[in-house]
Amino acid sequence: MDTLSFKTVSANKATVTKEWVVVDAAGESLGRVCSKIAKLLRGKYKPNFTPHVDCGDNVIVINADKVVLTGKKWDDRVYLKFSGYPGGQRQFSPRFLQAKGSDRLFRKVVKGMLPKNRLGAAILANLYVYDGAEHKHEAQQPRLVDLSKLK
Repeated sequence: MDTLSFKTVSANKATVTKEWVVVDAAGESLGRVCSKIAKLLRGKYKPNFTPHVDCGDNVIVINADKVVLTGKKWDDRVYLKFSGYPGGQRQFSPRFLQAKGSDRLFRKVVKGMLPKNRLGAAILANLYVYDGAEHKHEAQQPRLVDLSKLK
């Protein structure tokens, strides 16, 4: 006899409902925006979150060039990259990555907040970053998300 009235529902690829959301990064702090973006990508705001499944939303970031860093972090903060060869460690400042394209800066920061495995790489592919207010995903009818309402 089944005495449990509640069952744990584990999401899988077939039962996941992925949405398209737009995040406006103008005037927001880089780390705070990226931590909320990472949670959206991962699906942590959904009631059927499952850790081993890509159940997050597709996130479009607009106005990424207007993101804010306080103090001297634009030049003093260091991001590292290692090629695997001796002497192959390179360091970059946020200003350098921003000059190459805001998508590089956002991907570097968000990638550090995602799982370090194949699932993290698949989740990061759902991030789309644009410098201006325009994006090319109008056909998906994305909804605008207010980050101040999210925890």
